[in-house]
Amino acid sequence: MKRDLLAINDFNQEEILGLFEKSVDLKEKRQKGIEHLPLKGKTLGMIFNKHSTRTRISFEVGMFELGGHALFLTGDQLQLNRGETLKDSAQVLSRYLNGILIRTYDHNEVIALAENATIPVINGLTDLNHPVQILADIFTIKEKLGGIEGVKVAYVGDGNNVAYSWMMGASLMGMHLAVACPKSCQPDPVPQLCGNGKVEIVEDPFEAVQNADIIYTDVWISMGQEKDEENKKKLLHPYQINQKLVDAAKKDALVMHCLPAHREMEITTEVLDGKHSIVFDQAENRLHVQKAILEALL
Repeated sequence: MKRDLLAINDFNQEEILGLFEKSVDLKEKRQKGIEHLPLKGKTLGMIFNKHSTRTRISFEVGMFELGGHALFLTGDQLQLNRGETLKDSAQVLSRYLNGILIRTYDHNEVIALAENATIPVINGLTDLNHPVQILADIFTIKEKLGGIEGVKVAYVGDGNNVAYSWMMGASLMGMHLAVACPKSCQPDPVPQLCGNGKVEIVEDPFEAVQNADIIYTDVWISMGQEKDEENKKKLLHPYQINQKLVDAAKKDALVMHCLPAHREMEITTEVLDGKHSIVFDQAENRLHVQKAILEALL
């Protein structure tokens, strides 16, 4: 029976911890130059309706390193943009490929693709959800802190798709998540939560980072929301991750950002390049965790 990854809770806690064990193994193999080709002869179709650096490159390299092949497809290269139904495209792609990665705007499009495809579908990002990012983030926290249960993460900024996915992931994995954002920027809708983690939404960023192990942020203006840029900048300026906010958390708190970063907007250069930052380790781990996901699903 095929498995999809459309949201974090498509896997249970035990399965996610298993993915993390596999990620450690794959990371060590890569560092030691050990060849590992379980996906030899397999092909992943990658549909990108949104631009990408990390998602595209990490999945493409990941398929190559696992012995498979990735096809990069943009919306204007497919008949979907010329009137072919999603159902027809899903059925045709299922005859050619072993899996589909899609990065797009509307989450319902990903759901419909998965419902009509007979091969695994992976959500590479939608306006609602970004599961592969949060899985890599939680893996990074486990790698750095030695565990994840009870770890407090303060998410500060816009309540976007990353915040939404973090709420699901923290609840599922037994973490404590404090989301700090203005009322008008809070996640909407709020996801259905499962697990024994604690999730709270507050308006004061200094309240959120109190006793936090991790301070996390993302861009304030997501793709497709550029018309709201000036309003968002004014609204979210008090939520900038700067040294003053970092100093209000635990002494050894770590700073994360899923990138791309707009320096001096949602985060200062001083913090992004500072001793608390694990941003680039976090970015690297996208590769290792996604390879584990590909091996599990394909």
